[in-house]
Amino acid sequence: MIDPKLLSVLANPNHPDRPPLKQVGNYLVCTITGAGFPIVQGIPHLLPENEISPEEMKKLLAESTDSGTM
Repeated sequence: MIDPKLLSVLANPNHPDRPPLKQVGNYLVCTITGAGFPIVQGIPHLLPENEISPEEMKKLLAESTDSGTM
């Protein structure tokens, strides 16, 4: 889990308004766009090439919920 203090300053680097991110399982998800970024070994991967589209995030989150891993 990402430290709440750190999470409070993280934002979507690919959106001009820099909306906040929320942690959902092993991902950080943009509160505006729904795009996500993976958390790997406790480290958020916020580089543009790591961004997961909102459509793909919906699929990943649905799969993790269905399998009970969240």
